[in-house]
Amino acid sequence: MKRYIIYGLIGPSLGGVMLLLVMTVLSGYWTGGTLIELEKFLLIAVTTMQYSYLFALLPSLAIAAIDDILSHYPQLHLPARMALCGSIAFAATAFMYSGRGADAGFKQLVLYGLVGLVPTVLNCWLSRNVLPKEVIEQQA
Repeated sequence: MKRYIIYGLIGPSLGGVMLLLVMTVLSGYWTGGTLIELEKFLLIAVTTMQYSYLFALLPSLAIAAIDDILSHYPQLHLPARMALCGSIAFAATAFMYSGRGADAGFKQLVLYGLVGLVPTVLNCWLSRNVLPKEVIEQQA
């Protein structure tokens, strides 16, 4: 249960901020590193956070379910589980976002894929100790 709470709280917020950052960079709006641009970016990130949760909560919980299923295999250690869940999230977000518009290419594929990869790997790492060893030993 803790795994789903971690994925539900951190995934959409971090993914939403990363998606906003990627879209800002790709659109050419982020030109310098001035304090005014950073202030505008943070204001937009805070005001659009509700939409991040609206659209990213279910995909984040779906990846949490995949992570939960994979965590029950004791021979699949944490780095392999993180890589597998991260690659699934990378492929899903890259497929959903990168092929849109006239500027579709490798750069967009990688940047949009990182929007799914980074929150998933972080959440997977944070939820690594969800099941105590006693529970895993009883299930085996």
